[in-house]
Amino acid sequence: MTIQSDVATVECGELTPAAALFRSLSDPTRLSIVKRMAGGELRVSELTRELGLAQSTVSAHVACLRDCGLVTGRVQGRSVHYSLARPELMDMLAQAEVLLAATGNEVSLCPNYGTGSTVTTLTKENTR
Repeated sequence: MTIQSDVATVECGELTPAAALFRSLSDPTRLSIVKRMAGGELRVSELTRELGLAQSTVSAHVACLRDCGLVTGRVQGRSVHYSLARPELMDMLAQAEVLLAATGNEVSLCPNYGTGSTVTTLTKENTR
């Protein structure tokens, strides 16, 4: 699927995979995991220590990324070493940072998804 600039020719159903991709990256913890994996393989125990989160929480986020095809696991003995499945993911995130810088992070003011949005507040409350 190619996202084209001519919106009139893009069917809503064609954007479903792109929406799923962005949704899989919409959680700050998952973004942190992806950025840490850019440096190489990591085990859940290492991520747990680095992120200061419960093992079950980190495992759930890694499973989400794995199920979306963004992360892959390599079994070594009793451990699983996770890494990015596609290096292009970091290119996309780098471009997102360029876009955020160009817009002055205005997206954080978005009433639906920004810092003070109801969605953000509910998400934070659900993780407690």
